[in-house]
Amino acid sequence: MTAHTVEYIRYRIPEDRSAEFLAAYTRAAAQLAVAPQCVDYELARCEEDFAHYVLRITWTSTEDHLEGFRESELFPDFLAEIRPYIADIEEMRHYKPTTVRGEGAAVPTLYAWAGGAEAFGRLTSVFYEKVVKDELLAPVFDGLAPEHAQHVALWLVEVFGGPPGYSETQGGHGHMVAKHMGRGITEAQRRRWVNLIQDAADEAGLPTDAEFRSAFLAYVEWGTRLAVYFSGPDAKPPAEQPVPRWGWGAAPPYQG
Repeated sequence: MTAHTVEYIRYRIPEDRSAEFLAAYTRAAAQLAVAPQCVDYELARCEEDFAHYVLRITWTSTEDHLEGFRESELFPDFLAEIRPYIADIEEMRHYKPTTVRGEGAAVPTLYAWAGGAEAFGRLTSVFYEKVVKDELLAPVFDGLAPEHAQHVALWLVEVFGGPPGYSETQGGHGHMVAKHMGRGITEAQRRRWVNLIQDAADEAGLPTDAEFRSAFLAYVEWGTRLAVYFSGPDAKPPAEQPVPRWGWGAAPPYQG
């Protein structure tokens, strides 16, 4: 997948024009909000010098911006709003992300919030005790290797933001997908899997707050639906991919 393009537009707007500038961009943003080439946008104001503004727009690509949005029926209305401020632009350029990126510790990972590796170890231990006794799922896991629960714990640890133990010892996403090829998992089995792992999360003492459980269940739904697809007769193995990293989504952890 091609990395998105980030456009930065830096403005210097005199204080007596700032209110009209913000109002104009509020109106212009309506065109960005419906543009299929626009991923997101944000206008920020400098805290040290109120005259400085930076508009950040993430485009699907530079070409999509210049040849898509600018040639679309949305652009004239957008331009009409910002035209009075074109002379105030100090920089307008496109940037591509580099490999230097990451996340800080201001928001804990799902892995840390859950209680670390020990919590996921408890989860998979309780879960697979249930699986082998379940009449619907037991056939799927017939001949379960003794280390299976440990491997799944490593997978979940890495998915939810912990150490890359699965990648280092087992492989990436393709390795996990290969475990499901040809197994013919049914929707009923998938639903039971989802229900049992939620029960196991309760018994293993994973956090029960709405934010964590919604993120946890979102991954479980995504992962099990992929498992059903890749276990089917027409599935083709994906290209080699890293282990997915799951985040909080729309609801970050509540820290009152």
